[in-house]
Amino acid sequence: MNRYLKLSAAACAVMLAACGKDAVKEITGPVPGSQIKFFNFSTGSPGVNFWANTTKLTAIGTASGTESPLGTTYSQAANGGLYSAVTPGQYDLSAQLSDTATRNVAIAHVTTTLANGKSYSYYLSGPYSSGTKTSDAFMVEDPIPARDFSVAYVRFVNAIYNANPMTLYAVNVDTSKHMAEVALGSTVAYKSAGTFTSLPAGTYNLSTRYPGSGTNVIVRSSVSFTEGHAYTITARGDINATSGTNKPALDNTANQ
Repeated sequence: MNRYLKLSAAACAVMLAACGKDAVKEITGPVPGSQIKFFNFSTGSPGVNFWANTTKLTAIGTASGTESPLGTTYSQAANGGLYSAVTPGQYDLSAQLSDTATRNVAIAHVTTTLANGKSYSYYLSGPYSSGTKTSDAFMVEDPIPARDFSVAYVRFVNAIYNANPMTLYAVNVDTSKHMAEVALGSTVAYKSAGTFTSLPAGTYNLSTRYPGSGTNVIVRSSVSFTEGHAYTITARGDINATSGTNKPALDNTANQ
């Protein structure tokens, strides 16, 4: 079984090059003040690792302790959906190919400044070009609300490059609660995130729609939200695909 390696920009300097064959060394020191999640939502993309400047932040290990060339593949979150801790500062955040033949070839970049005490999500997006070895990418801040154990919080991110702006809707599957369908935030364009919206804990059917339309664009059934937690629902895929891997889908990842 693969295991995810969680690395920080401050800590990786004490590891061997590319965080590859040897096990992570035990270190002590201050906890970095920023954190970031990484997602590979670029249709057709090979596996990648994510880097901050010249430091590898994500990789997949094997039972023998060596680094797998698999990387984070399409539709997956790096580090099992956990945040990677990073020292605040300015970075070139890149997605680099993880396979043996083209390892460390960067296919996308986002240049940004990570602030102390803030959380972020980085999305590899758009269609992957095998000819130029490039994809699109963007990053959003994750302004996670203060923990409230009476409700859950949910927001929507649009990572579909060829979709129009959409709104996320939710309706409780428990009809005895007599809850009407609610919009979770406002309309969200590609490369953008909506606001975290409070929602009673429960299991919901989700859908997205274009403004002024009553037709669902993407649906996902029976998604559970637990009180005291915050979640991001992200639209990924190719809006024109009707089947297969690239068919539009709604990803659910917990921020808290």
